[in-house]
Amino acid sequence: MRLSILDQSPISANQTAKEALNESMRLAQAGEALGYTRYWIAEHHDLPGLACSAPEVMLSYIGANTKKIRIGSGAVLLPHYKPYKIAEVFNMLATLFPNRIDIGIGRAPGGSAEATNALSDKFLQNVWRFPSLINDLLNFLDNTFPEEHEFSKVSASPQPEIAPVPWLLGTSEKSALLAAKNGIPYTFGHFMSDNDGSFIVQQYLDHFKPREQTQKPQIIVTVSAICAETTEKAEEIALSSLIWSIQKDKGDAHQGVPSIQDAKNYKLTIRESEKIESMKRNMVIGNPQELKRKLIELKNTYKADEMMINTITYSPGDRIQSYRCIAKEILS
Repeated sequence: MRLSILDQSPISANQTAKEALNESMRLAQAGEALGYTRYWIAEHHDLPGLACSAPEVMLSYIGANTKKIRIGSGAVLLPHYKPYKIAEVFNMLATLFPNRIDIGIGRAPGGSAEATNALSDKFLQNVWRFPSLINDLLNFLDNTFPEEHEFSKVSASPQPEIAPVPWLLGTSEKSALLAAKNGIPYTFGHFMSDNDGSFIVQQYLDHFKPREQTQKPQIIVTVSAICAETTEKAEEIALSSLIWSIQKDKGDAHQGVPSIQDAKNYKLTIRESEKIESMKRNMVIGNPQELKRKLIELKNTYKADEMMINTITYSPGDRIQSYRCIAKEILS
């Protein structure tokens, strides 16, 4: 089984944003050493406790401090930008770090309405135009605009020897069908969806049309997971991110991911306790053997080629140890 990392670059209560970003770089290095296939970093805007607003900047830093792990956005939020600019940025990354760059593409705003308006005057219109934006981006990457098109003479320079690989990220049938129509790999966000994911992924498989003759559909499923030597320890570590989710819902997450002790001391309402139990059902929490069994079950359910793991903890050491435990059990 191939395993990969999705990093949201969380800021813990005892960290600065700079420290959180440096921990993201260390996580990528650890993932490379442990045998993970790829490392993707997310894009968020003015959201308390999340440090990365510009994946392309962070990928330059991470690429320079790693050697072989694939790196990419998870996701770059295309409706905020012109496809040409995204093609230029990721072609430049692919030139600097050959055969290592992925462009994970999403359509979400990644922040508040105010932040969205500060980024783009036409976000909602561009969400409606998303299929057209995807088409333009692929044409820039592949140099395949028809001769009569106004962009046919425009090059997204520099031109790398090996183009970056586009992936469409989503949680809906609409996103799966769009990926299938364009012949690009698809990533389903299991960790952020209550939809029937296996049906959605099957729609992608059933409708896939290759862009190139030898191309086959590819599926990554992203899960939220926390692993430790014992189930009890994993549950304890997971409490920080669970309480942080409660705090975010209440608009009270500005201090970042709380410590385990602060999470234990947090006074939950009955409704909040029920919500935590619901969130846990959408996560994979446990010891290495439990994680292996659950990840294999999910892989088989989704017919996935690869499982991508998102882990949020208070301690950077606990986060790397979680990825280490999983890798030792599955990749060794």
